[in-house]
Amino acid sequence: MANWSDPRTDGVGFAPRGAADARAADYDAGLRSYMLSVYNYMASGVLLTGIVALAFAWGGANSPAAAVFLSGGILKYVIIFAPLAFILALNFGIQKMSTGTLQMLFWAFAGVMGLSMSTIFLVYTGPSIAITFFATAAAFLSLSLYGYTTKRDLSGFGTFLIMGVVGLLVASLLNLWFQSPMMTLVISAVGVLVFAGLTAYDTQRIKSMYSYVAGTDMMGKAVIMGALSLYLDFVNMFNFLLSFLGSRD
Repeated sequence: MANWSDPRTDGVGFAPRGAADARAADYDAGLRSYMLSVYNYMASGVLLTGIVALAFAWGGANSPAAAVFLSGGILKYVIIFAPLAFILALNFGIQKMSTGTLQMLFWAFAGVMGLSMSTIFLVYTGPSIAITFFATAAAFLSLSLYGYTTKRDLSGFGTFLIMGVVGLLVASLLNLWFQSPMMTLVISAVGVLVFAGLTAYDTQRIKSMYSYVAGTDMMGKAVIMGALSLYLDFVNMFNFLLSFLGSRD
């Protein structure tokens, strides 16, 4: 006679495992969609920055970029410091702003960054900029993939890397006074290493954030702020690498 109370013969006994597998599959699908949205925003922001920078510097010495940055007027400093204002607004206004407002600020920030970065086309040759861009893209993809797939907890590096960013800012400000070529190279080398580490760290942090925002109103905001973090990692790593790989006109 069959033992109907035996859980090994009870078909219902398989339901919890099947439900867990389904939940895990849904979670993985949601995570992939979330990360894809982050990367799409980040890549679109970089593309917009590049287009704006190239258009603003088109014409070389006769370009709008040359007119603004060589004139020494107040507009030059507005363009230089405007990206910082956008970053502060995005970080401190995330709770009060709607997702749509954050999206508009992100695109505006990427555009203003393009204006600010247009000077690289006045200083470096086009081929060296392209080579540096593709080198940065390859490094970014590798580091971000590592941050996404590694089982190692990278959170311990976060404080160290943020301190590195602060140190870079202080050293860069000091070098405006000393104008030391050797110090410039050291800052660039440290900058590449710091933002390489931040790329992996931020990717893992953004990935772990999904479990907190999934299915909530914060989902869209988390995507934009995650894209902003990776955008900044990419752009800063590119700028520091350009000091090594860029050929001046």
